[in-house]
Amino acid sequence: MALSVPGYSPSFRKPPETLRLRRKRVRSLEAAASPREQPEPAPRRAALAAGLLLRPFPAAAGRGGGDPAAARRNPFARLDNRPPAAAESPDGPPRGQQEAQDPCLDSNQENDLLWEEKFPERTAVAELLQTPQVSFSKSDIPSSESTELPVDWSIKTRLLFTSSQPFTWADHLKAQEEAQGIIQHCRATEVTLPQSIQDPKLSTELRCAFQQSLLYWLHPAFPWLPLFPRIGADRKMTGKISPWSNDETLQHILMSDWSVSFTSLYNLLKTKLCPYFYVCTYQFTILFRAAGLAGNDVITALMSPTTRGIREAMKNEGIEFSLPLIKENGYQKKKTSGTSLGNGEEQVISDDDEDESFSWLEEIGVQDKIKKPDILSIKLRKEKHEVQMDHRPESVVLVKGMNTLTLLNFLINSKSLIASSGPQAGLPPTLLSPVAFRGATMQMLKARSVNVKTQAVSGYKDQFSLEITGPIMPHSLHSVTMLLKSSQNGSFSAGLYTHEPTAVFNICLPVNKILDKETLQEELGNCGLHPKTLDQLSQIPTLGKSSLRLVELSDFVYNWRS
Repeated sequence: MALSVPGYSPSFRKPPETLRLRRKRVRSLEAAASPREQPEPAPRRAALAAGLLLRPFPAAAGRGGGDPAAARRNPFARLDNRPPAAAESPDGPPRGQQEAQDPCLDSNQENDLLWEEKFPERTAVAELLQTPQVSFSKSDIPSSESTELPVDWSIKTRLLFTSSQPFTWADHLKAQEEAQGIIQHCRATEVTLPQSIQDPKLSTELRCAFQQSLLYWLHPAFPWLPLFPRIGADRKMTGKISPWSNDETLQHILMSDWSVSFTSLYNLLKTKLCPYFYVCTYQFTILFRAAGLAGNDVITALMSPTTRGIREAMKNEGIEFSLPLIKENGYQKKKTSGTSLGNGEEQVISDDDEDESFSWLEEIGVQDKIKKPDILSIKLRKEKHEVQMDHRPESVVLVKGMNTLTLLNFLINSKSLIASSGPQAGLPPTLLSPVAFRGATMQMLKARSVNVKTQAVSGYKDQFSLEITGPIMPHSLHSVTMLLKSSQNGSFSAGLYTHEPTAVFNICLPVNKILDKETLQEELGNCGLHPKTLDQLSQIPTLGKSSLRLVELSDFVYNWRS
């Protein structure tokens, strides 16, 4: 039995309890009503009328009965707490339809798409990191299947071959095999192997040819210094002994010896006894190619990357060059010549152009009221795009014909060719060549085979690999792949690591005249390369600014990714 309390009324409700009952009554009415007839609260209607962007109002059934999966709004969130998004096109689908079409696209993927749109050159790195999951389209791969690889003029720093058959035949060459390989390289002996070798370890011819394909020529040569790559090599050279860094007399001797070697290489190239060679400096790399290679009937030189200062210095020396990757107003940029006009004449012409461009101000009589920009600011504005492309692949410079001889003299006399400070101070550029030249030192790429166990469905299986490191030039890449095609019975895969500043050497240049195979073999038959390698290097490059990254050979048919 309830006791009576003085001043107590059973019908009395405290204010908080009264508000709680009112909210409960409103929720019950909303649950009974249909979703289309739910009235929106007055504050929400006022916010919408003010133009605020609000989330859809959560269903009342989410609190009580009805669909338990209904979204419940976070009471601690802002009214407009959606992430900022780009403005939608008026004719495009609404945001809800876009999310319904691609429900797996989260915010991270949206950010990746925006990153790819803003920086398309960065997407190639992401594709390499996601190689097993990425399906390459036809635009990504120059050719899906072929019996030969496309020509790749970039320098590789590492090759990693994997196969189901061992590479033990490449290890521990006998003294006679090593000597025979060196003689074959010096005499440019042509070696032809069968399509498939049953027992590679017993094939002396294969092992000698492998030794022959690993040799190259270098200048200068210091055993304690890594002379390739030179771009970005300061950290590797830090702490190394360099007695020439503070000795001007020694620097002069080294540079004089280097000039003789450089001139010797160019003369070999001019007489078609050397197919190509590289000049590697601490700032840029130059590829010299003989006439007849890459679809050109004259000597060509590609320099990358360059800066505005280097291009201006070349222009002042009278070197005619072009920027094949730079286009202005839909037309390819014309050749820049420093021989036709002197500095004074160019200045007069530029002044006349500026006077003509502001002549309309005099016609309307306001030339004194408007301040004309000075010549320096106009020149800087016009050359802004040239400064922006410095140190980028787009700054690659092409020199052709007799201008390559002028480039040779420019490089020999240029003081900017050698670093004035740092670990590379006083060190001449590195010369790399597939054939011998004056002052060159024979070097050999490092090769080692590794056998590992990999997990398979039925347990573990043997996986064999062959690693080759060093400055791997195009002829070495082609020779090694030809040998492995025979030794591994037409089945292997390879990962190719490129020296990135040289990847732009694969761009397609304007073709003057393509030589047929007979003419090519007749003119370049004594350049020291295998006929099949020479035939490949005569092809027109198709890889553009990229290079070979992954190669797979299956049943003697190549597939590659770039």
